[in-house]
Amino acid sequence: MDPFLKLQKSLRSTKHSLTTPRRAVFEALRGQEPLTIHQLVARCPNIDRATVYRVVALFERLGIVQRLQTGWKYRLELTGEFHEHHHHATCLRCGSAINLPEDAALEARLYALAKRHHFRIERHQIEVQGFCDSCSAVRT
Repeated sequence: MDPFLKLQKSLRSTKHSLTTPRRAVFEALRGQEPLTIHQLVARCPNIDRATVYRVVALFERLGIVQRLQTGWKYRLELTGEFHEHHHHATCLRCGSAINLPEDAALEARLYALAKRHHFRIERHQIEVQGFCDSCSAVRT
């Protein structure tokens, strides 16, 4: 299904409409690495900062956007409903984040572990922290 149709359906199911600012924020996040709120605001130059924050808050409540916590900071990305499932590796020095593609063996192990502990997973994210190649070279 077209991502914008999915977005529109998600919004309509909660009695919200697809406004120009909502479409702009969605488009700015689509197909991107996780973004900081400041990067997101910069990618929406025709939308004022307060509106971007309100749209993000709505999208988080509706499960359209998720936060990726890195310490006390966070980045934003669309949830798995709007793109393929993946995990993240974040550099502790420069803060860059890369997507790690889904790994069937890891996913199976995670669900087996949850089942063994009588837990039903609805969704998950795995954040790996370390140093990117550039920052690793600086450290040695």
